[in-house]
Amino acid sequence: MTTTPDAAPTAERIAQRLRETLQPMLLEVIDESHQHHGHAGANGSGFGTHFRVRITSPFFTGKSAVMRHRLVYDALREFLDQGLHALAIETRSPPA
Repeated sequence: MTTTPDAAPTAERIAQRLRETLQPMLLEVIDESHQHHGHAGANGSGFGTHFRVRITSPFFTGKSAVMRHRLVYDALREFLDQGLHALAIETRSPPA
């Protein structure tokens, strides 16, 4: 689904959703769209399509990397449907 730049996902909206669903202890959401100008999925605006998420959540404890990523993707499904094209995910569980 293609979206207009005004409706494109933002780092702030993504962070808010992750805070609501995964209650992270640490969270960093970076819009890297400007680095992907001309690549597949880029919308030409330089924002809203390519993000990096670094997240530490108690929900990740005891889960495999695949399951951690699935939790993040599930939380962000709405944004993927709105034009978020690429998502680099770095997950950690909190220290014991």
